[in-house]
Amino acid sequence: MKARDREPAAAEAPPAAVRLDVWLDVACLFPTRTQARAACEGGKVDVNGARGKPHRGIRPGDHLTITKGADLRREVIVRGLAERSIPKARARELYEDVTPKPSPERVEVRRLDRLLAGTHPEGRPNSRERRERRRRKEG
Repeated sequence: MKARDREPAAAEAPPAAVRLDVWLDVACLFPTRTQARAACEGGKVDVNGARGKPHRGIRPGDHLTITKGADLRREVIVRGLAERSIPKARARELYEDVTPKPSPERVEVRRLDRLLAGTHPEGRPNSRERRERRRRKEG
C-alpha cells in the first residue's frame, strides 16, 4: 500500500486519567515531577478530600488541595488532562484555581513578616553587602 492510500492518523484522544504526579508537573504547579511526587508522598496533596498518592489517576472535575509551607494552601479543580509538557499558557488552562482569598488580617501579618525579616538572615552576604562591609572597614 502506498503512503497516499493510507488514512491519516487519527488525532490522539485525550487520556481518560493521568497520574497525579505527572499532571502536577505538566500543569506547572510543581517545577519537577520529582518534587510533585515528594509532595504527594509527604501528604501535601489531597484529591477529593483523600490523600493523593503519586500513582493515583486523576480525571477532569477532581478537586485538589495543595499545601506548601506552613500556611500556603492552594485549591484547584482539574479541567483538562495532559501527559506531556505543554506551554505554560496552555498548562494554566488545565485547572481552575478556586483558592479563597486570604483575610485582610492574614495579608497584614504576611506584610509585617516580610518587613521584619532581614534580607539574608543567614548565609553568605551578597555583593552589595560585601561592598558596604568593605567601605565600613576601610573607613
